[in-house]
Amino acid sequence: MRRKDREVTDFNTIVNIIDECEIIRIGMSDEDFPYIVPVNFAYTVEGSEICFYIHGAMAGKKYDMLTKKPYCSFEMDIPLEMDCIFEKKDVTMRYKSVMGKCKVEFLDGVEKQSAIDNIIMARHEETKNFEYNKDAVKRTAVAKLKVIEISAKVNPILGGADI
Repeated sequence: MRRKDREVTDFNTIVNIIDECEIIRIGMSDEDFPYIVPVNFAYTVEGSEICFYIHGAMAGKKYDMLTKKPYCSFEMDIPLEMDCIFEKKDVTMRYKSVMGKCKVEFLDGVEKQSAIDNIIMARHEETKNFEYNKDAVKRTAVAKLKVIEISAKVNPILGGADI
């Protein structure tokens, strides 16, 4: 990382940034070009292990690519504000971001149902007790993305609250 002054190494701070994010962008290998998809996510933390959970159709480019090559990169961020620093005649974006690499595993059966009910649906207050169409589960792919490498970076608002 070039800007070591912006690097975040504290695990709990990284998890707090993840918790503030609503979208994770996953990048997959597609011949000559990367393929990047923004998706909703939920996550778990057990000790120092972070796993993201995403869902979608059991068909399509994302599903095909992840089943063929079960690895992806990820990125998530929180834009804070654009800052014009008049005395330096400089402009910078204030932000929080997390990125890394994951091993992907598609869940099935009881494990898939449990991930939907206890992780994905439980992430937001609005969906915790929502009675969703359980018949859709058989057509839904649920992927567990086990983080194997992670880094975080913050360009905080000057004079603002802590990270």
